[in-house]
Amino acid sequence: MTIKESINEKLKEAMKNHDEDGKRVYRMILSSIKFAEKTSGKELEDSEVTQILQKELKIRKESLTEAEKAGREEAAAEAKKDIELIEPFLPKQMTQDELKTIIQTVINEINASSPADMGKVMKAVMPKVKGLAANDLISKTVKELLS
Repeated sequence: MTIKESINEKLKEAMKNHDEDGKRVYRMILSSIKFAEKTSGKELEDSEVTQILQKELKIRKESLTEAEKAGREEAAAEAKKDIELIEPFLPKQMTQDELKTIIQTVINEINASSPADMGKVMKAVMPKVKGLAANDLISKTVKELLS
């Protein structure tokens, strides 16, 4: 079963159970997927759906941070619920230590030594960790290790 099919099943389940949060989140995700499919003119692979889910998750995490800063408890609670509903569809994310190990290995392989080599390192690291860690976390970690 593809990720998209799983989300469709969860949407049906949410509709049967009158789960308003589930219906809202799953419809939003499916809408993003359908838009991407229409734009690309083809059915999306699971890896492409995962990218969309990561983007949606990042948006929710940013919303959560902003809502907490502004003291908007209701908006923060909604963002947390959204995150809880999206995360099960994503592959298990790497820990910071696992990510550092992979990046350090790549840095050693290509003999990168300064922040000027960040592009080379990112190019080599991305295929290895795509979908397993957030891009901003990867970038931050590479920058940290090269400094």
